[in-house]
Amino acid sequence: MPRYKLTIEYDGAPFIGWQIQPDGRTVQGEITAAVGRFAGEEVVVRGAGRTDSGVHACAQIAHIDLTRDWQAGKVRDALNFHLKPWPIAILDCVAVDDDFDARFSATARHYCYRILPRRPRAALEAARVWWVPVPLDVDVMAEAAKILIGHHDFTTFRATYCQAKSPVKTLDRLDVFAHGDEVWIEASARSFLHNQVRSMAGALKTVGAGKWTADDLEKALAARDRTRCAPVAPPTGLYLMHVDY
Repeated sequence: MPRYKLTIEYDGAPFIGWQIQPDGRTVQGEITAAVGRFAGEEVVVRGAGRTDSGVHACAQIAHIDLTRDWQAGKVRDALNFHLKPWPIAILDCVAVDDDFDARFSATARHYCYRILPRRPRAALEAARVWWVPVPLDVDVMAEAAKILIGHHDFTTFRATYCQAKSPVKTLDRLDVFAHGDEVWIEASARSFLHNQVRSMAGALKTVGAGKWTADDLEKALAARDRTRCAPVAPPTGLYLMHVDY
């Protein structure tokens, strides 16, 4: 049975997340339906990560198994045709060995969080950035971010309903820098806890706004207590950038 690796771009605003749910439109659900219309098959679209409602992706990875050996370019183009008018695009499709798994074969996941710190609200980018109407000290945020890098118990920075067996993760990279008028936070790890990136972004914004110090951030991490987390950043500014294999 041929297996295909899909690279997917999507705007998360119209969806309640990646994963199929009983009620509401999802990215996985729309791709599944597109495969059915194209190939006449019921398939399971297995993704590298389950992005939440409103979260975007520049290069989500998924795989599907089809009974017919289609040309990869045909699969890509047919899915894009059947995905209209939803803001989902199959950027690439390649045939892969049947031991490839979009989730379990991944060696790293890379996210970016975009903050727009300015007095006027966001208009064109309202659903794609976190608008913060106060200035942020990027240098202070970047220095504080170093506290979170490494192997830690991230209980403070994960959702209470997170299904991960352990709160311990290794954060390989957490960079904070100015990007034009915005502040970008880039995070890399083999895997993340549910809401971990948004929780860290919310904490770093709190530091940048002068409401927390780096010491406050360190104490929150050490507390291993979800109630000690700063307000969680909204989903609008979060992007799954790419996945390594």
